[in-house]
Amino acid sequence: MKRNSVCIAIISLAFSVSLTAQDAPKQWTLHQCISYAKDHNIEIKQNESNIEQKKITHNTDKFNWLPSLNANTGQNFDFGRSADRTGMIEDRNSSSSSLGVQMSINLFNGLKTVNNTAASELSLKAAVEHLNKAKEDLSISITNYYVQVLYNKELEKVQLLQVELTRKQADRTKKKVNAGKSPISDLYQIESQLATDKTSLLKAKNEVKLSLLNLKQNIELECSDKDFEITTPVEGDVIEKYMGSMIMPDIIFDHAVTFKPQIKEQQFLIEQQKKLINVARADYLPKLSLNLNYNNYYYHNYSDDINASFLDQIDQNQSKTIGFSLSIPIFNKFTIRNNIRSVKVNILDSHLMMDETKKQLYKEIQQAFLSASNSQQEYQSACKEVKANKIAFEFTDKKYTSGRISVYEFNETKTKYAQSLARQAQAKYNYIFRVKILDFYNGVPLVL
Repeated sequence: MKRNSVCIAIISLAFSVSLTAQDAPKQWTLHQCISYAKDHNIEIKQNESNIEQKKITHNTDKFNWLPSLNANTGQNFDFGRSADRTGMIEDRNSSSSSLGVQMSINLFNGLKTVNNTAASELSLKAAVEHLNKAKEDLSISITNYYVQVLYNKELEKVQLLQVELTRKQADRTKKKVNAGKSPISDLYQIESQLATDKTSLLKAKNEVKLSLLNLKQNIELECSDKDFEITTPVEGDVIEKYMGSMIMPDIIFDHAVTFKPQIKEQQFLIEQQKKLINVARADYLPKLSLNLNYNNYYYHNYSDDINASFLDQIDQNQSKTIGFSLSIPIFNKFTIRNNIRSVKVNILDSHLMMDETKKQLYKEIQQAFLSASNSQQEYQSACKEVKANKIAFEFTDKKYTSGRISVYEFNETKTKYAQSLARQAQAKYNYIFRVKILDFYNGVPLVL
């Protein structure tokens, strides 16, 4: 019987653990959040649609060198006075059928088709890089929301610590009041502080929920709040962990210009404009095309008993034409010249845009490095402040326990300790975010 009880207890425990595991929300990593956001973001989908349009345009340009082949057929019925097939006008009822096939082949157009195809391909490549830039911007945004959740969770821990410390002192104070060693006012004051700390803890919990909601909404995730949670990375010494990321801006910039999508996009757009100027210049050159035509007719006169057979007419009425068409531009109201001038202006604008893009990238890298350096110093300073306030609080805690200081002095020291912990948390996650931005510009994936 005892053995059966043990088995039942083990089964019950296993079932309880299984239910707890099922109820636990999925833990999302930063990488999973970014990947999900890229798959569901509306702006990303719009950029992908734009790429599909560019592919269709390029496909159309690519096959523009092929010949065009068209066929036509017709059936006419004539009543009353009309011309017969010899051209004479007479009273008759007749019908006629026609069939034609036309083929046109572009033999030479100044390489316009070739350059148009190359230009549309470069436009497609630029659109792909524009999509990559949108994905990078989204990744930065998601990282910011993710780090904000971690920061709020850290603040929640700080507030929880404050509640535990105040509750501990409230229990001590109650014992001292009961023993007649402290006035009842001390108990009221410490209980008031405990209520304040609990309110602060509640606010911190709500901030965690709000930041999780913001993150969930920005990755376009549809689920209940209780089903969404993120992982908290094990950081250790964050200064030592991210020290290798503190690379000088010039070095990062020299590397960034070789792969950043906004730079590659501008490069493709410049090359596209160079192809388009060749397209515009092609209009100065003659254009030669080959045209092939085949036509056939069948006539039937209802008032004439004698009509040539269908096969005879098909054999007699067929018409075949082979011709060349040469178009030589002589004067076109300066349209071609102005088109070329317009493309040259576009090329100049593209080079200016490239310069502006590089300058903006360099500014961003400089700002990221300075922000990371400042955040590093602020975090180191905050760590020293926490260490000092912790020691001060430990001494104050002992003094209050022994009755050498008042509740007011205890609360003041505890509050300073709490504030320093909050500043440390803010400085830490600000430093982590700034360093990850610096890594991002250097081509390092956004992971925590």
